[in-house]
Amino acid sequence: MIVYRTKTDLVQHLDNLRKKGKSIGLVPTMGALHPGHLSLVERSASEMDATVVTIFVNPTQFNDPADLEKYPRTPENDLDLLQSNRADVVFIPSVKEMYPVPDHTTFDLGGLDQVMEGRQRKGHFNGVAQIVSMFFEVVRPHRAYFGQKDFQQLVIIRHLARWLKMDTDIVGCPIVREKDGLALSSRNVHLSREERKAAPFIYQTLQNAYEMRGDLSPAQVKKWVSSSFEQHPLMKLEYFEIVEDKALNPVMGWDEKVNKVGCIAVVLGGVRLIDNLFFD
Repeated sequence: MIVYRTKTDLVQHLDNLRKKGKSIGLVPTMGALHPGHLSLVERSASEMDATVVTIFVNPTQFNDPADLEKYPRTPENDLDLLQSNRADVVFIPSVKEMYPVPDHTTFDLGGLDQVMEGRQRKGHFNGVAQIVSMFFEVVRPHRAYFGQKDFQQLVIIRHLARWLKMDTDIVGCPIVREKDGLALSSRNVHLSREERKAAPFIYQTLQNAYEMRGDLSPAQVKKWVSSSFEQHPLMKLEYFEIVEDKALNPVMGWDEKVNKVGCIAVVLGGVRLIDNLFFD
């Protein structure tokens, strides 16, 4: 495994691989790695000749400076995990390396950034598009791997790749969960013991909502989910939406010929958690 900290060194290495006809996979991360991230690395390693993992806490996608400050950073442990999990190249740039000058690029995300997460985190997805487009330009991967836990982000990255006319396949990988159903997230480390014990309620509610779809309309399911969280002593529901998986338009009826996804965001203590479940 080789670690690079500058774009110039990384590009030179990858150019040499391409000259040899090697395929390149990209796994962008913000570090604080857990088995969910490692499943993306494993998927890339099984399909590509070389896997590049980026570790970069991107400041432009945080609309709350306090959230950026407290985001977990575990670089030494991350490198140890990647060393033993088939990563070939790790790119750990500084903020100055990626943003030598302020980046004011604005992306046309087709309105996908205006719903759900976009309503709660203004400018977040433009920041994601800024850094992902940079990584695409530097790495020029044949495939890029993203987790489905951040489902709206995955849809937006697919749109971005088309908009940039990138010859890169965007691969969505399944959510990895704890045994009790909680979706793995770097933010889970901030949960207190009591909060961690309560957290599986999110996925349980999604599963119950899924089971209700035969008896209740989408609007009624949404109302039931909202009521469930109103009664929970520790959690505050930010949103629960049932959307189709391409344009993220709300699903009005179960007979619609689209793939349906239930997407949720919850604040538990001081920690914001998201999850989703396909409703087909």
